[in-house]
Amino acid sequence: MRKSAKTALVAAGVAVGAFTVSPAPAIAAAYSPEGVCGAGYARVSDGSRALKTPSGSVFGHVYLLYNSSNGTNCVVTIKKSYVGTATLTMATLEVKGSKPVTDSKSYKYYAGPVKASAKGKCVKYSGVMYDTRTQGEVAQGGRTSWGNCG
Repeated sequence: MRKSAKTALVAAGVAVGAFTVSPAPAIAAAYSPEGVCGAGYARVSDGSRALKTPSGSVFGHVYLLYNSSNGTNCVVTIKKSYVGTATLTMATLEVKGSKPVTDSKSYKYYAGPVKASAKGKCVKYSGVMYDTRTQGEVAQGGRTSWGNCG
């Protein structure tokens, strides 16, 4: 009788542990570039840049993704610093021949997705994030030259 009670307790502990551990990957995936951009989007080569301050701190990353089935690019800026605190965060995508499209607001986790049709065209992308201090640093990154043409 004691063995079955002990076995039941161990099984219950394992079950509870599984429930408390498994949501973490789901939450992390929600803030991945693919999770933010949605189904069908994949990172492109040269599609990840760090958001760096002038002093070299990295506040996050900006990502460029592409959906080959519909010819659409997607940009998202994901925070690494000040996560959970609303700070001005931006994601920008520019398709050659068009005006840049930007998502800019105080966000807790990420800015974007910014999407634009770019089949057969080159793109630039960038991200910016401000820290929380009044005289704080600005972190930025991206690609300022045209690329991922196609």
